[in-house]
Amino acid sequence: MGKPYSQDLRARVVDALEGGLSTREAAARFSIGIATAGSWGRLKRSTGDVRPAKQGKPKGSVLDAHAAFILGTLREQPDLTLDEMVERLAAECDVRVVRTAVWKFLDRHDMTHKKRLRMPVSKNALT
Repeated sequence: MGKPYSQDLRARVVDALEGGLSTREAAARFSIGIATAGSWGRLKRSTGDVRPAKQGKPKGSVLDAHAAFILGTLREQPDLTLDEMVERLAAECDVRVVRTAVWKFLDRHDMTHKKRLRMPVSKNALT
């Protein structure tokens, strides 16, 4: 992921815009994109500041608050499927998530949750 432009450059571009330069002229003077200069000007007008937004994904998950419930339920019923866990979370904790969120939660907690289909033993192949 790239780094945001410096706060100093942002301030100089906005000062030039407030000083009467057009967005296109300010962008040419500071060698940045026209859209970038325009967005910094709009950001300054709306928030009063031109600081860049925080980059990266936020840490954690909605399910972190319900870790005790999820892990306790899997200790009681180790054969519970991910879909059944999603249904229990919706019914008992009023949390609406998809099965992938539960899987990622379990993966972060180093828990494997694989289920094998029940089938008769094969004499030719390993099961």
